[in-house]
Amino acid sequence: MTDAGLRHGRASLGLSFGVQGVAFALLVTRIPAIQDQYGISDGLLPVFLAAVPILAGVGSVATEKVVARVWPGVVLRWSQPLVLLALLGVGAGREVWHVAVALGVFGLAVGALDASMNMLGVSLQRAYGRSIMLGFHAAYSLGGIAGASLAWAGARWELSLLGSYLPVVVVLLPAALVGSRWYTEGKGPEEKEPGAVGAGGAVSFRLLLPLCLVMSFAYIGDSTVSNWSAKYLQDVLGGSEQLATVPYNVYMVTTLLGRALGDLGVRRFGAVAVVRGGSLLAAGGFAVVAVAPGAWVGMFGFTMLGFGLCVIVPQTFAAAGRMFPGNSDAAVARLNIFNYVGFLVGSPLVGALGDAWSYRGAMLVPMALVLATLVYARAFGPEPARYGGGHERPHTADVG
Repeated sequence: MTDAGLRHGRASLGLSFGVQGVAFALLVTRIPAIQDQYGISDGLLPVFLAAVPILAGVGSVATEKVVARVWPGVVLRWSQPLVLLALLGVGAGREVWHVAVALGVFGLAVGALDASMNMLGVSLQRAYGRSIMLGFHAAYSLGGIAGASLAWAGARWELSLLGSYLPVVVVLLPAALVGSRWYTEGKGPEEKEPGAVGAGGAVSFRLLLPLCLVMSFAYIGDSTVSNWSAKYLQDVLGGSEQLATVPYNVYMVTTLLGRALGDLGVRRFGAVAVVRGGSLLAAGGFAVVAVAPGAWVGMFGFTMLGFGLCVIVPQTFAAAGRMFPGNSDAAVARLNIFNYVGFLVGSPLVGALGDAWSYRGAMLVPMALVLATLVYARAFGPEPARYGGGHERPHTADVG
């Protein structure tokens, strides 16, 4: 693979991460409008919301089987347009069964999309010989901010769901298809590294389990912020309705900044140190939120959370690729399932604890789970996790 080919592959994959961030944000931030358009009751809404990550897990499992026959770029090339078209279907329907079908397709396609994107990211990082995974996830965060902003504008101008989604899909669908021409894997099957754990063989769930737990813990923390930050700031910390909308935006911005700079930290200090630092910072953020006397201190806690949690998920995918260099696609697909496990568990867990006990106390549970990441930090390195400068292997490619 030439240097130019790797650069083009990296740019096109970054675009794919960004497009996915936009699409997912447009869906989740307009859930109240979706509920109103289809007349979905409060009792039925959790069923629809739970179906998406469950089907995404199915899509991730299916992707592991598919990439045994075709390379991940093929899956990504066709799953991304399907996600965008499913999003359009959510906005265009009128009957409950319309949205049920659209969300079902969205969930299955998102699972395939997430898995194949991260497979290509792990492969490209291996070819670069240095940490670049955080940059891809920074593109996702940037897309999420853009999508949330577009959703806000649609709500502000009282656009229909179709009116909000159609212009975005018209722009992003051709861009994704054109960008897919340059998808590339960093290494072909003949270049897989021998001699590492799991190289060329089956993925051992026992070895992968620590990373699966870390992935779940990280997404429990993330879903706590996305689902409960506004309610917590307003109902527990006494913030205004307007101020209550700010924590998630701050969280997204700090996530973007942390991921944009995080690859430099991995190259300098190694993945283990970065994951440990992120875990401690995120746990400290939950602690600040739990004891905050008022809204502004709570905002500071959510800011800490963004900087802390943002590094964990990308490094977990990267660690799976290093652990099973001969079968990294399967490892990434299986690990990706626990993304959805954490998402499914996090919001109901905090809600149940908040109702039964207190929302301040409920914040201590994701804090403890994030701290548990420290126990598994060694799974992120050290020798296979670092490249050059005393921490990392020498570069196998010197590209931008």
